[in-house]
Amino acid sequence: MSLVHEALGWLIPALLPSLVALLVDRCWGEPPNWAHPVVWMGHYLGLLGPALTRLPPSLALLGGAMAWLFGALLTAAMGLSIEILILGLVVWHDPDAGLLSQTLQALAVGLALKPLLAWRLLRDEVAAVERALAESAQSGRERLSHLVSRDVQALDAEGVRESAIESLAENLNDSVVAPLFWFALGGLAGAALYRFANTADAMWGYRGRYEWAGKWAARVDDALSWLPARITAFLLCLAAGRRLSLDAMRREAAVTPSPNGGWPMGTMALLLNVRLRKPAVYTLHASAPSPAPADTARALAWCQAAVWWALACGAALALLCTGLLPRVPSGA
Repeated sequence: MSLVHEALGWLIPALLPSLVALLVDRCWGEPPNWAHPVVWMGHYLGLLGPALTRLPPSLALLGGAMAWLFGALLTAAMGLSIEILILGLVVWHDPDAGLLSQTLQALAVGLALKPLLAWRLLRDEVAAVERALAESAQSGRERLSHLVSRDVQALDAEGVRESAIESLAENLNDSVVAPLFWFALGGLAGAALYRFANTADAMWGYRGRYEWAGKWAARVDDALSWLPARITAFLLCLAAGRRLSLDAMRREAAVTPSPNGGWPMGTMALLLNVRLRKPAVYTLHASAPSPAPADTARALAWCQAAVWWALACGAALALLCTGLLPRVPSGA
Protein backbone atom coordinates (compact mmCIF):
# COMPACT_ATOMS: atom_id res chain seq x y z
CA MET A 1 0.00 0.00 0.00
CA SER A 2 2.88 2.35 0.76
CA LEU A 3 4.20 1.81 -2.76
CA VAL A 4 0.80 2.76 -4.19
CA HIS A 5 0.74 5.90 -2.03
CA GLU A 6 4.25 6.76 -3.13
CA ALA A 7 3.36 6.28 -6.80
CA LEU A 8 0.24 8.42 -6.43
CA GLY A 9 2.29 11.04 -4.63
CA TRP A 10 4.39 11.39 -7.78
CA LEU A 11 1.61 10.98 -10.33
CA ILE A 12 -1.05 13.31 -8.92
CA PRO A 13 0.91 16.58 -9.16
CA ALA A 14 2.37 15.59 -12.54
CA LEU A 15 -0.85 14.57 -14.30
CA LEU A 16 -3.90 15.91 -12.49
CA PRO A 17 -3.49 19.71 -12.96
CA SER A 18 -3.23 19.46 -16.76
CA LEU A 19 -6.04 16.91 -16.90
CA VAL A 20 -8.29 19.17 -14.81
CA ALA A 21 -7.46 22.16 -17.01
CA LEU A 22 -8.36 20.24 -20.19
CA LEU A 23 -11.56 18.81 -18.72
CA VAL A 24 -12.70 22.23 -17.50
CA ASP A 25 -11.89 23.61 -20.93
CA ARG A 26 -13.88 20.82 -22.58
CA CYS A 27 -16.93 21.32 -20.36
CA TRP A 28 -17.06 25.09 -19.91
CA GLY A 29 -14.64 26.74 -22.32
CA GLU A 30 -13.23 30.18 -21.62
CA PRO A 31 -13.82 32.22 -18.46
CA PRO A 32 -15.41 35.68 -18.80
CA ASN A 33 -13.13 38.44 -20.07
CA TRP A 34 -12.94 40.19 -16.71
CA ALA A 35 -11.45 37.01 -15.17
CA HIS A 36 -9.25 35.99 -18.11
CA PRO A 37 -5.50 36.50 -17.59
CA VAL A 38 -4.76 36.45 -21.33
CA VAL A 39 -7.26 39.30 -21.79
CA TRP A 40 -5.43 41.22 -19.07
CA MET A 41 -2.16 40.61 -20.92
CA GLY A 42 -3.77 41.97 -24.08
CA HIS A 43 -4.94 45.11 -22.27
CA TYR A 44 -1.42 45.75 -20.98
CA LEU A 45 0.14 45.25 -24.42
CA GLY A 46 -2.59 47.25 -26.15
CA LEU A 47 -2.07 50.16 -23.77
CA LEU A 48 1.69 50.45 -24.32
CA GLY A 49 2.01 49.32 -27.93
CA PRO A 50 0.74 52.42 -29.78
CA ALA A 51 2.99 54.71 -27.73
CA LEU A 52 6.05 52.58 -28.54
CA THR A 53 5.41 52.79 -32.29
CA ARG A 54 5.78 56.58 -32.18
CA LEU A 55 9.37 56.35 -30.91
CA PRO A 56 12.50 56.36 -33.13
CA PRO A 57 13.62 52.83 -34.06
CA SER A 58 16.37 52.46 -31.44
CA LEU A 59 14.16 53.77 -28.64
CA ALA A 60 11.22 51.68 -29.85
CA LEU A 61 13.40 48.55 -29.73
CA LEU A 62 14.61 49.37 -26.20
CA GLY A 63 11.16 50.40 -25.01
CA GLY A 64 9.55 47.30 -26.48
CA ALA A 65 12.09 45.07 -24.75
CA MET A 66 11.66 46.83 -21.40
CA ALA A 67 7.86 46.78 -21.63
CA TRP A 68 7.99 43.08 -22.51
CA LEU A 69 10.35 42.27 -19.64
CA PHE A 70 8.22 44.13 -17.10
CA GLY A 71 5.04 42.44 -18.30
CA ALA A 72 6.71 39.02 -18.37
CA LEU A 73 8.09 39.47 -14.86
CA LEU A 74 4.70 40.56 -13.56
CA THR A 75 2.92 37.68 -15.29
CA ALA A 76 5.36 35.02 -14.07
CA ALA A 77 5.28 36.48 -10.55
CA MET A 78 1.49 36.27 -10.49
CA GLY A 79 1.59 32.65 -11.64
CA LEU A 80 4.18 31.76 -9.02
CA SER A 81 2.26 33.64 -6.30
CA ILE A 82 -0.95 31.76 -7.07
CA GLU A 83 0.85 28.44 -6.89
CA ILE A 84 2.56 29.37 -3.61
CA LEU A 85 -0.76 30.55 -2.18
CA ILE A 86 -2.44 27.26 -3.10
CA LEU A 87 0.43 25.30 -1.56
CA GLY A 88 0.32 27.42 1.59
CA LEU A 89 -3.40 26.86 2.06
CA VAL A 90 -2.98 23.12 1.57
CA VAL A 91 -0.08 22.86 4.04
CA TRP A 92 -2.00 24.98 6.55
CA HIS A 93 -4.97 22.63 6.23
CA ASP A 94 -2.86 19.45 6.33
CA PRO A 95 0.79 19.83 7.44
CA ASP A 96 1.44 16.17 6.57
CA ALA A 97 0.51 16.82 2.91
CA GLY A 98 -1.34 13.54 2.46
CA LEU A 99 -2.87 12.29 -0.79
CA LEU A 100 -6.13 14.16 -0.23
CA SER A 101 -4.28 17.44 0.23
CA GLN A 102 -2.10 16.75 -2.81
CA THR A 103 -5.23 16.07 -4.83
CA LEU A 104 -6.90 19.28 -3.69
CA GLN A 105 -3.74 21.22 -4.51
CA ALA A 106 -3.60 19.67 -7.99
CA LEU A 107 -7.27 20.48 -8.60
CA ALA A 108 -6.74 24.12 -7.61
CA VAL A 109 -3.64 24.46 -9.77
CA GLY A 110 -5.53 22.88 -12.68
CA LEU A 111 -8.30 25.46 -12.36
CA ALA A 112 -5.69 28.23 -12.39
CA LEU A 113 -3.99 26.67 -15.42
CA LYS A 114 -7.17 26.44 -17.52
CA PRO A 115 -7.25 30.09 -18.75
CA LEU A 116 -3.69 29.68 -20.04
CA LEU A 117 -4.75 27.10 -22.64
CA ALA A 118 -7.65 27.15 -25.09
CA TRP A 119 -8.41 24.00 -27.07
CA ARG A 120 -12.23 24.09 -27.08
CA LEU A 121 -12.35 27.66 -28.39
CA LEU A 122 -9.93 26.82 -31.22
CA ARG A 123 -11.79 23.62 -32.12
CA ASP A 124 -15.19 25.32 -32.11
CA GLU A 125 -14.01 28.25 -34.25
CA VAL A 126 -12.51 25.97 -36.92
CA ALA A 127 -15.66 23.84 -36.97
CA ALA A 128 -17.74 27.02 -37.26
CA VAL A 129 -15.76 28.10 -40.34
CA GLU A 130 -16.56 24.79 -42.03
CA ARG A 131 -20.25 25.10 -41.18
CA ALA A 132 -20.28 28.65 -42.53
CA LEU A 133 -18.63 27.51 -45.76
CA ALA A 134 -21.53 25.11 -46.28
CA GLU A 135 -23.73 28.21 -46.55
CA SER A 136 -21.51 30.37 -48.75
CA ALA A 137 -17.92 31.51 -49.29
CA GLN A 138 -18.84 34.93 -47.88
CA SER A 139 -20.16 33.36 -44.68
CA GLY A 140 -16.95 31.36 -44.43
CA ARG A 141 -14.85 34.50 -44.86
CA GLU A 142 -16.79 36.32 -42.17
CA ARG A 143 -16.38 33.44 -39.73
CA LEU A 144 -12.69 33.02 -40.57
CA SER A 145 -12.07 36.67 -39.65
CA HIS A 146 -12.71 35.66 -36.01
CA LEU A 147 -9.91 33.13 -36.22
CA VAL A 148 -7.08 34.79 -38.20
CA SER A 149 -5.60 38.27 -38.40
CA ARG A 150 -4.91 38.20 -42.16
CA ASP A 151 -7.13 39.90 -44.74
CA VAL A 152 -9.72 37.29 -45.74
CA GLN A 153 -11.83 39.24 -48.24
CA ALA A 154 -9.95 38.02 -51.33
CA LEU A 155 -10.11 34.34 -50.33
CA ASP A 156 -12.30 31.88 -52.18
CA ALA A 157 -13.91 28.90 -50.44
CA GLU A 158 -10.77 26.80 -50.89
CA GLY A 159 -8.61 29.55 -49.44
CA VAL A 160 -10.90 29.94 -46.43
CA ARG A 161 -10.70 26.22 -45.63
CA GLU A 162 -6.93 26.16 -46.09
CA SER A 163 -6.53 29.14 -43.75
CA ALA A 164 -8.73 27.51 -41.11
CA ILE A 165 -6.74 24.26 -41.17
CA GLU A 166 -3.48 26.20 -41.06
CA SER A 167 -4.66 28.16 -38.05
CA LEU A 168 -5.83 24.97 -36.35
CA ALA A 169 -2.41 23.35 -36.71
CA GLU A 170 -0.40 26.42 -35.70
CA ASN A 171 -2.59 27.29 -32.72
CA LEU A 172 -2.61 23.71 -31.51
CA ASN A 173 0.95 24.53 -30.48
CA ASP A 174 0.38 28.10 -29.29
CA SER A 175 -2.82 27.41 -27.33
CA VAL A 176 -2.31 23.88 -26.00
CA VAL A 177 0.99 22.07 -26.48
CA ALA A 178 3.37 24.92 -25.63
CA PRO A 179 1.46 26.03 -22.49
CA LEU A 180 1.41 22.42 -21.27
CA PHE A 181 5.12 22.06 -22.06
CA TRP A 182 6.09 25.17 -20.13
CA PHE A 183 3.73 24.27 -17.29
CA ALA A 184 5.49 20.91 -16.97
CA LEU A 185 8.84 22.72 -16.75
CA GLY A 186 7.92 25.81 -14.74
CA GLY A 187 4.48 25.39 -13.22
CA LEU A 188 1.93 28.19 -13.49
CA ALA A 189 4.73 30.75 -13.84
CA GLY A 190 6.10 28.93 -16.89
CA ALA A 191 2.71 28.60 -18.58
CA ALA A 192 1.81 32.23 -17.84
CA LEU A 193 5.14 33.48 -19.14
CA TYR A 194 4.67 31.57 -22.38
CA ARG A 195 1.14 32.88 -22.92
CA PHE A 196 2.37 36.43 -22.32
CA ALA A 197 5.17 35.94 -24.85
CA ASN A 198 2.79 34.44 -27.40
CA THR A 199 0.21 37.21 -26.89
CA ALA A 200 2.92 39.87 -27.24
CA ASP A 201 4.07 38.31 -30.50
CA ALA A 202 0.48 38.15 -31.77
CA MET A 203 -0.04 41.86 -31.01
CA TRP A 204 3.40 43.35 -31.63
CA GLY A 205 5.35 40.84 -33.72
CA TYR A 206 4.65 42.32 -37.15
CA ARG A 207 6.63 44.22 -39.73
CA GLY A 208 5.54 47.74 -40.55
CA ARG A 209 4.05 49.69 -37.66
CA TYR A 210 5.53 47.41 -34.98
CA GLU A 211 8.77 46.67 -36.85
CA TRP A 212 11.02 47.82 -34.00
CA ALA A 213 8.74 47.90 -30.97
CA GLY A 214 7.78 44.26 -31.50
CA LYS A 215 11.14 42.83 -32.53
CA TRP A 216 12.06 41.65 -29.02
CA ALA A 217 8.61 40.10 -28.51
CA ALA A 218 8.85 38.23 -31.83
CA ARG A 219 12.32 36.85 -31.09
CA VAL A 220 11.45 35.66 -27.58
CA ASP A 221 8.29 33.94 -28.81
CA ASP A 222 10.37 32.22 -31.49
CA ALA A 223 12.74 30.92 -28.81
CA LEU A 224 10.02 29.75 -26.40
CA SER A 225 8.01 28.08 -29.19
CA TRP A 226 10.96 26.40 -30.92
CA LEU A 227 10.83 23.01 -29.20
CA PRO A 228 7.04 22.85 -28.55
CA ALA A 229 6.31 23.53 -32.25
CA ARG A 230 8.40 20.55 -33.28
CA ILE A 231 6.86 18.40 -30.56
CA THR A 232 3.42 19.41 -31.89
CA ALA A 233 4.37 18.19 -35.36
CA PHE A 234 5.36 14.78 -34.02
CA LEU A 235 2.23 14.59 -31.82
CA LEU A 236 0.15 15.10 -34.97
CA CYS A 237 1.94 12.15 -36.54
CA LEU A 238 1.15 10.05 -33.47
CA ALA A 239 -2.48 11.16 -33.56
CA ALA A 240 -2.79 10.30 -37.26
CA GLY A 241 -0.97 6.99 -36.85
CA ARG A 242 1.42 7.98 -39.62
CA ARG A 243 5.18 8.20 -39.89
CA LEU A 244 6.52 11.05 -42.00
CA SER A 245 10.02 11.61 -43.24
CA LEU A 246 11.86 14.12 -41.08
CA ASP A 247 13.34 15.61 -44.25
CA ALA A 248 9.85 16.13 -45.67
CA MET A 249 8.65 17.79 -42.47
CA ARG A 250 11.72 20.02 -42.36
CA ARG A 251 11.35 20.93 -46.03
CA GLU A 252 7.73 22.04 -45.63
CA ALA A 253 8.50 23.92 -42.41
CA ALA A 254 11.22 25.90 -44.20
CA VAL A 255 8.69 27.24 -46.73
CA THR A 256 7.12 29.57 -44.17
CA PRO A 257 8.77 32.74 -42.82
CA SER A 258 8.20 31.57 -39.24
CA PRO A 259 10.89 29.31 -37.73
CA ASN A 260 8.16 27.44 -35.82
CA GLY A 261 4.69 27.75 -37.35
CA GLY A 262 5.66 25.80 -40.45
CA TRP A 263 6.30 22.63 -38.44
CA PRO A 264 2.72 21.86 -37.34
CA MET A 265 1.21 23.46 -40.47
CA GLY A 266 3.51 21.65 -42.89
CA THR A 267 3.07 18.37 -41.04
CA MET A 268 -0.71 18.76 -41.19
CA ALA A 269 -0.54 19.40 -44.95
CA LEU A 270 1.55 16.25 -45.45
CA LEU A 271 -0.66 14.10 -43.23
CA LEU A 272 -3.83 15.23 -44.99
CA ASN A 273 -2.08 15.20 -48.38
CA VAL A 274 -3.53 18.63 -49.15
CA ARG A 275 -2.22 22.05 -50.17
CA LEU A 276 -2.27 24.84 -47.59
CA ARG A 277 -1.58 28.40 -48.74
CA LYS A 278 -1.17 31.88 -47.41
CA PRO A 279 -1.63 33.94 -50.60
CA ALA A 280 1.50 35.75 -51.81
CA VAL A 281 3.50 34.35 -48.86
CA TYR A 282 3.86 30.56 -49.07
CA THR A 283 2.30 27.30 -50.24
CA LEU A 284 2.69 24.12 -48.22
CA HIS A 285 2.68 20.74 -50.03
CA ALA A 286 2.17 22.62 -53.28
CA SER A 287 1.64 19.54 -55.48
CA ALA A 288 -1.40 18.33 -53.49
CA PRO A 289 -5.05 19.30 -54.02
CA SER A 290 -6.91 21.81 -51.88
CA PRO A 291 -8.63 20.33 -48.80
CA ALA A 292 -12.25 19.18 -48.82
CA PRO A 293 -14.75 19.39 -45.91
CA ALA A 294 -13.78 15.85 -44.85
CA ASP A 295 -10.19 17.04 -44.41
CA THR A 296 -11.28 19.63 -41.86
CA ALA A 297 -13.05 16.88 -39.91
CA ARG A 298 -9.93 14.69 -40.02
CA ALA A 299 -7.71 17.57 -38.94
CA LEU A 300 -9.98 18.31 -35.97
CA ALA A 301 -10.01 14.65 -34.93
CA TRP A 302 -6.22 14.38 -35.14
CA CYS A 303 -5.73 17.58 -33.17
CA GLN A 304 -8.06 16.31 -30.45
CA ALA A 305 -6.01 13.13 -30.21
CA ALA A 306 -2.81 15.21 -30.19
CA VAL A 307 -4.15 17.16 -27.20
CA TRP A 308 -4.39 13.94 -25.18
CA TRP A 309 -0.93 12.91 -26.35
CA ALA A 310 0.32 16.32 -25.19
CA LEU A 311 -1.25 15.70 -21.78
CA ALA A 312 0.57 12.38 -21.47
CA CYS A 313 3.90 13.82 -22.63
CA GLY A 314 3.53 16.81 -20.30
CA ALA A 315 2.91 14.49 -17.35
CA ALA A 316 5.98 12.43 -18.29
CA LEU A 317 8.09 15.59 -18.52
CA ALA A 318 6.78 16.81 -15.15
CA LEU A 319 7.61 13.44 -13.58
CA LEU A 320 11.11 13.62 -15.06
CA CYS A 321 11.64 17.14 -13.70
CA THR A 322 10.29 16.11 -10.29
CA GLY A 323 12.63 13.14 -10.25
CA LEU A 324 15.60 15.46 -10.70
CA LEU A 325 14.68 17.38 -7.54
CA PRO A 326 15.05 16.26 -3.92
CA ARG A 327 11.72 15.02 -2.53
CA VAL A 328 10.58 15.73 1.02
CA PRO A 329 9.03 12.58 2.53
CA SER A 330 5.35 12.83 3.50
CA GLY A 331 4.94 13.76 7.16
CA ALA A 332 8.52 15.08 7.47
